Amino acid sequence: MARRLPPLNALRAFEAAGRHLSFTKAADELHVTQAAISHQIKGLEEWLGMPLFRRLNRALILTEAGQSYMPPVRDALDTLAQATERLVQQDSSGALTISTMPSFAAKWLVMRLGRFQARHPELDVRLHTSAQLVDFAQQDVDVAIRFGSGDWPELRVEPLLTEEIFPVCSPRLLKGGKPLERPEDLCHHTLLHDDYLIGWKSWVAAAGAAGVDVNRGPRFTDSALTLQMAADGHGVALARGALAAEDIASGRLVRLFDVPMKGSYAYYLVAPPHYFSRPKVKVFRDWLLEEAGATA
Repeated sequence: MARRLPPLNALRAFEAAGRHLSFTKAADELHVTQAAISHQIKGLEEWLGMPLFRRLNRALILTEAGQSYMPPVRDALDTLAQATERLVQQDSSGALTISTMPSFAAKWLVMRLGRFQARHPELDVRLHTSAQLVDFAQQDVDVAIRFGSGDWPELRVEPLLTEEIFPVCSPRLLKGGKPLERPEDLCHHTLLHDDYLIGWKSWVAAAGAAGVDVNRGPRFTDSALTLQMAADGHGVALARGALAAEDIASGRLVRLFDVPMKGSYAYYLVAPPHYFSRPKVKVFRDWLLEEAGATA
């Protein structure tokens, strides 16, 4: 059976006016006009079918019905306020569930999360990795990092990182008997492929590298694994800048040639619009934009 309840604003007006025995003081407390308080209480009295106050020339007193109604209304509002405060406090701490692709988690996010945890020890990060897009309506996820065009209806989308595409390999490969001085030299090496939209065919065409067979070489669905194979000396990978940055900085990978391509996709922070007002999502968003800015 549906609950038969009067409007919440009318109950708040009644409780404040009954506590102060003044419409003026109730209006000041609730940051509305005295007329608004009077209107709310009049509506509540009509809804109940009985008067709650006796309005005298210089005084306001509760009727017998008002005196009877006042304690349970006050208790109910106190309970609601306490429950709301507990919920808000809970959303400022506890678990923060982030969804992203395995490659981005492995090659960019995980190595930085320690800085976030040090800054916000009240939050317990839970990282959900999947190539599938998260369904916020069905999954317990607070925020997601996605890679794509940025077109996700009904979600708030904030850009994080754009991509530049270029070949990389292990420094050991450069010391072998087959040089890698020009794009055409790729014909003597194994090409490593991932499932990114821009592949070797596009890059070789842009570089004008004749004689390179772009169809040969092993294929992987995980870009992080492709980069690891390259770092281990098993071939040349076509890297995305954000994912390869740490491996290049550490010397595990070296960037080849000077023929970068702009990626057609980018990384975005996404969530339902109202999620961004939640304290734990807000602090993660601010930190993530800071880290992305440093990377760029």
